[in-house]
Amino acid sequence: MGADERKIKFYQSPMHPWIVSDTPGRCTICGMELVPVYEGEAGFGLGETVQLSASTASVVGVRTVGAQVKALQRTLRVNGVFEVDHTRHRVLSARVPGRIEEMHVDQVGVRVEAGEPLVTLFSPEMLSAQRIYLERLVAGPGAVSSSQLAEAREQLLDLGATEGDIARLEESRDPVDTVTVRAPFAGTVIRRGERAFTGAYAGEADMLFEIGDLGRMWFVFDAYEADLPILEKGQTVTIFPAQSGVDPVYAPISFIDPNLDPMKRTAGVRVVVPNPQGRWHHQQTARAEVTVRLGEHLAGPRSAVLFTRRDPLVFEKMDDRTYQPRSVVLGVVGDDHYAIRGGLAADARVVTEAALLLEGQAQLNAPVNLMDDAAMAMEGMVADPTTDIAALQPLVLAAADASAALAADDLATYVESLPELHTRWQDYVDQTPDAAEGPLNEMVLALSDGPTLTAAREPFEPFSTAIADLARQAGLHRTGVVNIFQCPMTPVLGTGRWVQRDANLRNPFFGADMLTCGSPVN
Repeated sequence: MGADERKIKFYQSPMHPWIVSDTPGRCTICGMELVPVYEGEAGFGLGETVQLSASTASVVGVRTVGAQVKALQRTLRVNGVFEVDHTRHRVLSARVPGRIEEMHVDQVGVRVEAGEPLVTLFSPEMLSAQRIYLERLVAGPGAVSSSQLAEAREQLLDLGATEGDIARLEESRDPVDTVTVRAPFAGTVIRRGERAFTGAYAGEADMLFEIGDLGRMWFVFDAYEADLPILEKGQTVTIFPAQSGVDPVYAPISFIDPNLDPMKRTAGVRVVVPNPQGRWHHQQTARAEVTVRLGEHLAGPRSAVLFTRRDPLVFEKMDDRTYQPRSVVLGVVGDDHYAIRGGLAADARVVTEAALLLEGQAQLNAPVNLMDDAAMAMEGMVADPTTDIAALQPLVLAAADASAALAADDLATYVESLPELHTRWQDYVDQTPDAAEGPLNEMVLALSDGPTLTAAREPFEPFSTAIADLARQAGLHRTGVVNIFQCPMTPVLGTGRWVQRDANLRNPFFGADMLTCGSPVN
């Protein structure tokens, strides 16, 4: 049969194979003449490009938005506690041993003024010191040197006498056998010592009262190591009272601790909050938000970015119902968008809904390439035969605890598990230094505390799958340390895996919506 007798199926662009037509013409993108494809020919391969029919596109519900340059921001949600301003906080102790003669203040919460008496102690030492001072004062310069008089005066001050007490002694020339402990500044009594009772004997340095100026409080919270680069002094913190209907308070960050807690991998952040009406209480907890401005970037919605391969990718809409996967280089992470540093043009439209379905079709279109890509994505995650299982096991168990919290739809417990997870990862890196350079390190840093279960589950799924593969390679599921499960329809990877301490399957990627979706991995 001659070429002129062959039947033409359609016309196709060799440069842009998703451009097809029933009639001759030119490519709508590059202008190249369309090439006929005859019956029996496959035409130009679409590779990973996905074409949808009109009916399929309607059923799937693909949605796209345009990538655009926009100002990004990230909101850190934290919990903190109000503390007394440490610069206006004093612990008052007995400076001499003695019996408590009188309690001028006998309960916590009392407001005291500067110099107000708090407690009076009977002290023979004070009586003796006053007599020595008066003797040297009366003797005069001819009998006592100025240094001897100053020494006696210093002794009175060391025992707790004030300048006012010494002035009264000099005027009355009548020594007394008591010493009065006074408030060093105006404030509130926030704690009372165990021995602060009339008639009790207070030893030297026994705590009598703790007072603080509650007119200005410190709100202190912990910031995760991964969030510290975007925090700085002066950023506004919004503090929300526990009572509903009460306006929040706004105050700037005044201090970020340069030291990290070695166990929690967090640093303390301080906010100074005026408290003239006593609205906030000592050791009161509150939640807060820090909104960080990240500048302007080319950005795409977070729902558009998939982590199913070695590199993040998005699906770009090429023309009507044709979509092409694009590997992208991500930058800073905003609340709703990723900054895209490379791989995507500023005028591109990206898929925000049904991207996982398109990815599944792309894998069918080019299974060999994607299988190779998946293998490369796992490079650096799978345990080497020499892996220190003693270091790996605590990390795997910490991942199991985090997984259990997500399976129970318990975001608060999941957030509480993250510090332990970071600690066990650091322990593992200490034993396996090469892991710090692998993709699993990025997955650990990407773990999120929400603010929703969906936002927490999204980065947890790739991390969990990598940990499950490490556990499987090390054989921890065969020794009874953990059980490994996988689900064939997870939101991010398509097939995700996780570890559990027990054999009762509970899917962390869906929680109650599909709690038992999955199967054990041998």
